[in-house]
Amino acid sequence: MEYILYILVALIIYFVIRNRFSNKAAKQISAAVLKGILKDKNKQFIDVRTSGEYKAKHIKQFKNIPLHELKSKASSLNQNKEVVVICQSGMRGSQAAKVLKKMGFNSITNVRGGMNTWR
Repeated sequence: MEYILYILVALIIYFVIRNRFSNKAAKQISAAVLKGILKDKNKQFIDVRTSGEYKAKHIKQFKNIPLHELKSKASSLNQNKEVVVICQSGMRGSQAAKVLKKMGFNSITNVRGGMNTWR
């Protein structure tokens, strides 16, 4: 009986740790799905690439807030609206999602593959 208690405690600790350190700060969508939601006024579109990358090629609906400026400029975003982030490959978008999650944003979506998959 004592072993069952230890197993239950171990399982609880495992699930708490797994959820605490999970990378699931954002849901992931493809560029094809992104095309279908670009006109949604209930979403905020943020491009976290550098200003040079953004100037070279960007999607009109996306506002440029480079990843290194995100913490200081996040107050310009509405926490009650979904934030859709894009970068070049999806990696900085995932990092941006983690930053936003820590700042209290709950609805965050990352474009999987970033601008590399945009046609």
